[in-house]
Amino acid sequence: MAFRCRWTLEAESVFQQLGSAARASMAGRIRDGTLKSSRDQGLFKQVERCVRLLRTDPRHPGLRTHEYSSIESPFDSCKKVFEAYVQNQTPGAHRVFWCYGPGDREITIIPITPHP
Repeated sequence: MAFRCRWTLEAESVFQQLGSAARASMAGRIRDGTLKSSRDQGLFKQVERCVRLLRTDPRHPGLRTHEYSSIESPFDSCKKVFEAYVQNQTPGAHRVFWCYGPGDREITIIPITPHP
């Protein structure tokens, strides 16, 4: 039972920026003949994986999803906001903050940020 994914403008903008940086890095890698992926490519791949897992199962153990109280839901201040791990045990590890809604079987990605 997959969820439909919605994005706030901030989250969509960050996701697009990460994707652009990864594509630019890939182009440079191809041009230079380098085999190793860059940090930008790795981060974007990890963010994509996190979003894909959220869509299929927001409680997937690899996401380490838990409630986060410092951010308010964009739809209803009484609804819970959750934090999902993109990375762990990494300086400035990235997180995806999300909430259920506004509709049934929907989740909304609020921001994608380095761990506060």
